[in-house]
Amino acid sequence: MKQRLALILKILLGILFIVSAILKIADMDKFEIYIYSYHFFSLNFSFLVARAAIIIELVLGIGLVSNCFHKLMWWGSVLMLLGYTGLLVYAMVLGRTDNCHCFGDYLQFNPWQSILKNVVLLALFALIFKVKGWHFKRDWLALVGVVLASSIAVFAVSPPDNYTPSYNASHDLQVELFQEALDNPPLDELDLKAGKKVVGIFSSGCEYCMMTAQKLSLMQSYYGFPEEDVIYVFMGTEEGVERFFEESESARYPYVIYDDVIQLLKINNGVFPIVVMLDDGQVVHEYGFRNMREEEVKTFFQQK
Repeated sequence: MKQRLALILKILLGILFIVSAILKIADMDKFEIYIYSYHFFSLNFSFLVARAAIIIELVLGIGLVSNCFHKLMWWGSVLMLLGYTGLLVYAMVLGRTDNCHCFGDYLQFNPWQSILKNVVLLALFALIFKVKGWHFKRDWLALVGVVLASSIAVFAVSPPDNYTPSYNASHDLQVELFQEALDNPPLDELDLKAGKKVVGIFSSGCEYCMMTAQKLSLMQSYYGFPEEDVIYVFMGTEEGVERFFEESESARYPYVIYDDVIQLLKINNGVFPIVVMLDDGQVVHEYGFRNMREEEVKTFFQQK
């Protein structure tokens, strides 16, 4: 009886891991930024780390549900939980209170709540340590198949941005109209034609604009670019801009609200977000959400 209950518990834990992996895939963009926010890895490598973490969780979940390779899956699960717990302790040391993305953006836990969850899960794993796993012929071949299938599925459902056509350079900005706008209200008061400036063109209610602002904010802090030289141009209202800064959890940079919406939509070809790197008023780089190249941004930020 105890063995049967332990097996049921093991299957439930496996299902939990599978659900957690699926929710991370559904929230991949934010999960990537969360990993990048620790600055252990470059932005491009964070894309791969995010997918590797999901693949491992998915394989462990399938292994637990199938009850094969019991010791391997048990130790893999425990080590994964301990690793995540260590990261969460580090997050608390840093004073972070944001969502850890354990279940994507659908069930939010701050670091201490997620640590408590992991402690409970580790206690539950202690109860299934002695479960007898099943074996069958060529089970190692099946394991390799599960790893390959999980990897292909994750990369097919959510390919990394740097391996997609959208990673090519953006050409949505109407450069001539934009440079004309630099000499007219409300942009003429921002001194955008002197030195290096970064201009983010956002809609205050756009989720991808918020995530772009997160990326830009992280890069600006990592590479020491002056905050006053990052300017946001919004389509929206003051209330919307306030929500934008709160929900994006990005640094609060100088901003203007572009009242002539029709003209702004002509400038950006109706596309949000757009990030423009200016050097003495000349467009050096232009990015959307999916094609921001960290090395280019770093070089731009660090060149005097």
